[in-house]
Amino acid sequence: MSNPATPLVRPTLRFMLAHPAHLLALGFGSGLAARAPGTWGTLLALPLYGLLSLLLSPEQIALFCLPAFAVGCWAAERTGRALGVHDHAGIVIDEIVATWLVLTIVPASVTGWLAAFVAFRLFDIAKPWPIRWFDRKVHGGFGVMFDDLLAGGYTMLALWWLRPWLM
Repeated sequence: MSNPATPLVRPTLRFMLAHPAHLLALGFGSGLAARAPGTWGTLLALPLYGLLSLLLSPEQIALFCLPAFAVGCWAAERTGRALGVHDHAGIVIDEIVATWLVLTIVPASVTGWLAAFVAFRLFDIAKPWPIRWFDRKVHGGFGVMFDDLLAGGYTMLALWWLRPWLM
């Protein structure tokens, strides 16, 4: 695979609409953002979670994250291969699914969701150990999804510690 800084194919709207995997992996277009596509993907996760919460409880959404993770692995793998970069910055399904999982444990409030958003972005960008190791060593769709799942886990631990101030 190529270096993420020099993708063989730049994702476009046409590319995204060429296959359902691309549409999912690129976060319905949020991953096409020229700057900070991961942040845009995380932002998209918020209203999508809101829609899910109209039908499902937080516990059910957490369970829904299991098949969403599997579908994300498939979509990220297929899209990464098509782009020539296994973890292209435009692939944001990993941010979306991890953010959904984080949102299941915070109050459904502006404070709770803002804390979830900020903390997740910090852990996803900083990649503390062992996230960075997995990011570098585990490739393919599973690798793309797994390091964000770990960032989500760190976020959940931090938010659990901060819970007295989130209520």
